[in-house]
Amino acid sequence: MDLGIKGRKAIVCASSRGLGKACALALAKEGVDVVINGLDTQRLDATAAEIRAATGVNVVAVVADITTEEGRAKLLAACPQADILVNNNAGPQPGKFLDWDHDQWIQALEANMLAAVLMIRGVLPGMVERKFGRIVNILSAMTKSPRDPDLGLSTAARTALIGASKSLSRSVMVNNVTLNNLLPERIDTDRQKFMAERMMKAQGITMAEARQQIADSLPAKRFGTTEEFGSTCAFVCSAHAGFMTGQNIQLDGGSYEGLV
Repeated sequence: MDLGIKGRKAIVCASSRGLGKACALALAKEGVDVVINGLDTQRLDATAAEIRAATGVNVVAVVADITTEEGRAKLLAACPQADILVNNNAGPQPGKFLDWDHDQWIQALEANMLAAVLMIRGVLPGMVERKFGRIVNILSAMTKSPRDPDLGLSTAARTALIGASKSLSRSVMVNNVTLNNLLPERIDTDRQKFMAERMMKAQGITMAEARQQIADSLPAKRFGTTEEFGSTCAFVCSAHAGFMTGQNIQLDGGSYEGLV
């Protein structure tokens, strides 16, 4: 299927690896010029070279911290007429509720809610004017099914972003601008390696046993792939997805048990 976005321009935040990289690569395969972002210059340059070699599109790599005003300004300046924005950022480390002080809550909100909101603020006027915009927030399945108290900082901040995006989505839909959220769980990335390592230490088991235990907890009995995730993102950003906004799309191997 031709997604109808060849020649469009995209900013993909936190995209030197993992889910962000998967989205940037999937968009590039559709002919979208991409601005990618990260903090590690060497890794970012390697990702840019990989995407260029695989797709032939224009790839700009921006080393910037999107939790800062300066970092966001650098990204927006690199793509002043963005048609697509994919918001992404690493989440806070797991921990215990009573250990989280005021500063840690503020840091979580800065990284996983406010950075995305302010990136949206930066691209939105141009999207509205040009009558095309696709905004995707990469969040977490925990926002819809928050069952791990150790992830409370991440869940709270990301859920706040869902609320902000939903409230905005209705008012800009008439201008062919959509805002949707991808809610991953158990996609096979470095984050899942980290979670498996936690299980290893807690239970005294091997990495293989921890990964199998995680996979067995899902109806799919396997981890999701980054390719599956990236392809979903590309479709949500496509010309064919203009009638869908304000949605929370779960990529979780069937783990969510609710109806809505």
